[in-house]
Amino acid sequence: MASSDARKPTWINYWGWGSGDMLGAGAQAVITGWLAYFFITFCGLSPVETGLILGLPRLLEAITCPLIGYISDNLRHTWVGRKIGRRKIFLILTIPLLPAFALIFVTGQTFAYYLTTFIFFEFVYTMFLIPWETLAAEMTKDYKEKAKFAGARMLVAQSSAILASYLPTLIINHFGGKDSPNTFLIMAAIFGVLFSLVVTLVILLSWERPYTKDEKLIQPEPMDWGKAALIPVNMFRDLFSTLKIKAFRQHLSLYLGGYISQDIFNTAFPLFVATVMVGSTLIISQLMTTMYVAQLISVMIAIRVIIRTGPVVAYRMAITSVGAALLLFLAFYLIRPPGFAEGVAALNGNIFNLASSPAVLFWLFVPIILAGLGRGTLNFVPWGVYNYLPDVDEAVTGQRREGIFAGVMTLTRKVAQSGAILLTTSLIGMGGFVSAPKGQPLAQQTPEAIQALVLVMVGGPLLVMIAGMLISWRFRLNARTHEVLVHEVERLRAGATEAETPESRQIVEDLTGWKWERLWGRG
Repeated sequence: MASSDARKPTWINYWGWGSGDMLGAGAQAVITGWLAYFFITFCGLSPVETGLILGLPRLLEAITCPLIGYISDNLRHTWVGRKIGRRKIFLILTIPLLPAFALIFVTGQTFAYYLTTFIFFEFVYTMFLIPWETLAAEMTKDYKEKAKFAGARMLVAQSSAILASYLPTLIINHFGGKDSPNTFLIMAAIFGVLFSLVVTLVILLSWERPYTKDEKLIQPEPMDWGKAALIPVNMFRDLFSTLKIKAFRQHLSLYLGGYISQDIFNTAFPLFVATVMVGSTLIISQLMTTMYVAQLISVMIAIRVIIRTGPVVAYRMAITSVGAALLLFLAFYLIRPPGFAEGVAALNGNIFNLASSPAVLFWLFVPIILAGLGRGTLNFVPWGVYNYLPDVDEAVTGQRREGIFAGVMTLTRKVAQSGAILLTTSLIGMGGFVSAPKGQPLAQQTPEAIQALVLVMVGGPLLVMIAGMLISWRFRLNARTHEVLVHEVERLRAGATEAETPESRQIVEDLTGWKWERLWGRG
């Protein structure tokens, strides 16, 4: 196998690897966008039960996420890892299991059924996601090439989100029934098949970093599988060691601020449309489609902004846009525009029929487009940065640990998402929001319940976005500093004991959070 430095990625590799986010983001778009609405509206589950189903599996992944990352890193030293691929063996195993996604969307089942099927899918999803996320960092060290991988990934992610939001509209138009649970079962079955197809593409169009002599010198001891009892100890040691990297801690604040805000919004927004804007599943689908199209446009812009200025400027622009959207939704709730409900009814379920009043068009499109423009950048910023973090870690440890970083990222995301969804549904339930009886339309809500829903949907995202921005204010990883870092890592590998210039030393120490004398495994 050619080395990752000699083998240059082309457009087919960017898009082949990026297609994996049809599963990575597509599944999450369906889960965060529709699953709470599906459970509360069609399955007779309360908001609290819904939150438990969506939240508990993520807590179990406190073990599975870092475990998969740790094992995939250490499969490097085994026959399976060298012949099949330490990452690809996991991808191959997921292909026949992914269509099980549709089992979650079968109505008339018990709480235990939905919890079990969701836990199973989340495990399969994690078994794909963590090894897949490492591959871009393994295929290249070049800043711009990594940005192209991240860009391809996010464009696929936003396209899959558009599909997740618009499929209900297509299914309703084809089969009829504006508020039928079968809409979601058909959608999940389509996605299950697509998931298996894109994993196959990833396997065929990506490669892993080869096992080199340098790596044998840095990490000469292969994993002793006879000491399996020590795996959790070593795993959590490596897990927490990533938090010693300053740039990674700052990156996590960007990541969590952007993604938790979206978890809260995604959980509450369909219920907001159904109760405050008096919309059906069809209206919700079309509004979410509009938002995801705006997100796709936003990613295209963010790719250039991050390459030129770095992630922090893009992040600030994004939260300004999302914040403006949230305040407009709050204004809609407070003023309840006269004639809006009648105007929506006149659209006959099609918001893209522009023969409507300017006021109706304004409230339907302006807030959701602003939200989409900000959310696309919030999605791209952390994954645009992630591919560079193993380079920062290598300066400290002298090792390439893409797998454990992917494990920490996914673990952090899942646990945070679990908490966000559980807290959101609990607060909505405590506010008096009630679910629909099985087979019945969504129940009429009290003014207090709607007020609680709006406060959670608007206030929650604003708080976590601002917190993320403040924590990451001095984040300094960009094209120039990354180039300096990679150059100094090559010098460290060659035996250098001093930085090339005082400025280089300052940059590396600022990114790593470590003094120069402690770098390259000397700390």
